Amino acid sequence: MSLVLDPAAQDLLFREARTANTFTDEPVTDEQVQAIYDLVKYGPTSMNQSPLRVVLVRSPEARERLAPHLAEGNRAKTLTAPLVAILAADNEFHEELPQLFPHFPQAKDLFAERPVREGSAALNAALQAAYFIIGVRAAGLAAGPMTGADFEGIRKEFLDGDHTPLMVVNIGRPGPDAWFPRSPRLSYEQVVTTV
Repeated sequence: MSLVLDPAAQDLLFREARTANTFTDEPVTDEQVQAIYDLVKYGPTSMNQSPLRVVLVRSPEARERLAPHLAEGNRAKTLTAPLVAILAADNEFHEELPQLFPHFPQAKDLFAERPVREGSAALNAALQAAYFIIGVRAAGLAAGPMTGADFEGIRKEFLDGDHTPLMVVNIGRPGPDAWFPRSPRLSYEQVVTTV
């Protein structure tokens, strides 16, 4: 059985998409980021929690504040990417549930305990982060997601105690030698078990 999605779109989003390590200096506009969000906001999360929050790092000054918190191998590409996004989980997402999950007015009460909220926010924001990367690709841009970072330092520098950073994503058009060779993938048989 084949997929319904056009093969060119499959290539754009998955098969030919790669993590970019260099970028051109072509800017990423606010309109492009808005279009990405307007697409990926429809990705499912548990009880429509939608806990992902995005901090866009544009200015040279903000990049200089971010760079020391990144693993050394991630600094240069972050300083030169047209746009950098810090993707974080909002641990107070439950405050929005009356709007986001209106058919169950008690939904907010299920997340009264902070540890419960943090676990759910981390899982569901990670789902949304994956959607975000696919959205960047759908916009014809390249994403360079990174987790090699001092996330506590990033939290203190850019967020607050109610937000947990998950990853940093460089965004733009790929530059020269942007790709490392593609790494192997596991086979279907290695991943899927039928019981």
